Amino acid sequence: MAACCCSLTPSSTSISKFISGQPYLTMLDKHCTTMKDLQKIHANLIKTGLANDTVAASRILAFCASPAGDMNYAYLLFTRIQNPNLFVWNTIIRGFSQSSTPQNALSLFLDMLISSPIEPQRLTYPSVFKAYAQLGLAHDGAQLHGRIIKRGLESDPFIRNTVLHMYANSGFLSKAYQMFDDGTKFDIVAWNSMIIGLAKCGEIDESRRLFDRMQFRNKVSWNSMISGYVRNGKLMEALELFCEMQEASIGPNEFTMVSLLNACARLGALKQGEWIHDYIKKNDFDLNIIVTTAIIDMYCKCGSIEKARQAFEATPTKGLSYWNSMILGLAMNGEAEEALHLFSKLQSMNLKPDHVSFVGVLTACNHSGMVDKASYYFSLMTDTYRIKPSIKHYSCMVDVLGRGRLLEEAEELIRSMPVDPDAIIWGSLLSACTKHGNIEMAKRAAKHVIELDPSDSCGYVLMSNLFAASNHFEKAMEERLSMKKKHIEKEPGCSLIEVEGEVHEFVAGGRLHHRAPEIYSLLNQLGLVLQETKDIAI
Repeated sequence: MAACCCSLTPSSTSISKFISGQPYLTMLDKHCTTMKDLQKIHANLIKTGLANDTVAASRILAFCASPAGDMNYAYLLFTRIQNPNLFVWNTIIRGFSQSSTPQNALSLFLDMLISSPIEPQRLTYPSVFKAYAQLGLAHDGAQLHGRIIKRGLESDPFIRNTVLHMYANSGFLSKAYQMFDDGTKFDIVAWNSMIIGLAKCGEIDESRRLFDRMQFRNKVSWNSMISGYVRNGKLMEALELFCEMQEASIGPNEFTMVSLLNACARLGALKQGEWIHDYIKKNDFDLNIIVTTAIIDMYCKCGSIEKARQAFEATPTKGLSYWNSMILGLAMNGEAEEALHLFSKLQSMNLKPDHVSFVGVLTACNHSGMVDKASYYFSLMTDTYRIKPSIKHYSCMVDVLGRGRLLEEAEELIRSMPVDPDAIIWGSLLSACTKHGNIEMAKRAAKHVIELDPSDSCGYVLMSNLFAASNHFEKAMEERLSMKKKHIEKEPGCSLIEVEGEVHEFVAGGRLHHRAPEIYSLLNQLGLVLQETKDIAI
């Protein structure tokens, strides 16, 4: 690839005139849609020597740094440009800030400051703040914010919005509020950033307060609030807000549908999930990989495995995420053999299983108690596919070993794994010890559970139950008293039921349901009927 010199930025008028007189550049602007197209055009530009021209080089770079391009190719091209001008610097920094490697945008920005005679301008900074936001490095970004203030650029709306987004997205809410409440009139982009940031940090009620204060809301505002509710477990509120969105005549998009499908999946609301699926089909939404995966996942989690299969089979080109969702769905619904068969089918395709695929097959083995097969797939993952096991894979193995009464092997696996065990994996071993009556190992596991998560009642409750089952009632009482002394309460059991498309939530001992008096009255009547039936039988 030939090097080119590019120090001055031509005017927009001269650029347009130049492009119109060059057929390959015209083709690049109007007909280039893929990297394959770009490479053909670039090859011809190199042959004609036009690739050395400032305008031509910047136009090729702009496409490579776009979503349809290739940032590796873009960077290679950038390194061949001698004395890059402001447009070239902005293009490469912006491309990396929107990529999966935003840290490269920061490195290039530093190179620009240190080694280039070109000074960053107002259009340079938003991309750098976006990179800081993606990486969650608001503390470092704050130093650049100081530079902006010194240069008198803090009132620029594009810069101001990206700085606010950086603080909100990184959880620096006090800084974000300091900017947001300084009396400056912010646009809808800033409001949306605050709503997203608050929801991400768990401040969902404050997020809704801001949402309700907005004078004008766009689709992003509604989607941000709906997804925020789903993220924070307020699933019914997400569905209710969607109804408000429809009443406001705001058309949903694929992002809305995915959030709603996730809400239905977590609620187990099959009827509402089916309605959303029908809505997607009737309104010709793009059934892209994210939407289709969400549909399969929703049906699996709602227990409708046949409809999940239909959605899976109807997909002409199946990406890896489709296979993973279906394998995990089959495993969670007790169809272990079918899950393993589907995994074998995946292996025969041109797709390579990833860490999620193996969580699926190990879950299938776990739910069916297939210890030997679980060991086989674990070895296959590490030895053949060279996938480094995560805590999820180890948790599956501990579970299946515990189910198979191989408690010593399970404890040894926890102690020998290269990642730090969490409260969940020790809780899994504790549960197995409780089931199989191994008090000494249970004590060790419970100690780790309590150390790692002191506020969790799991360790105390399981140990209390184990002592009681072993007739050590005094020790069982000690565990309960220890909970009370530390003000640890067992989270009440919760169940959901869908009746005529409406999801009802019930909490053990709770009377907050709006029809609780009727429900308890009917239960009392049923109790009397059962007692009468019992008396007659006697």
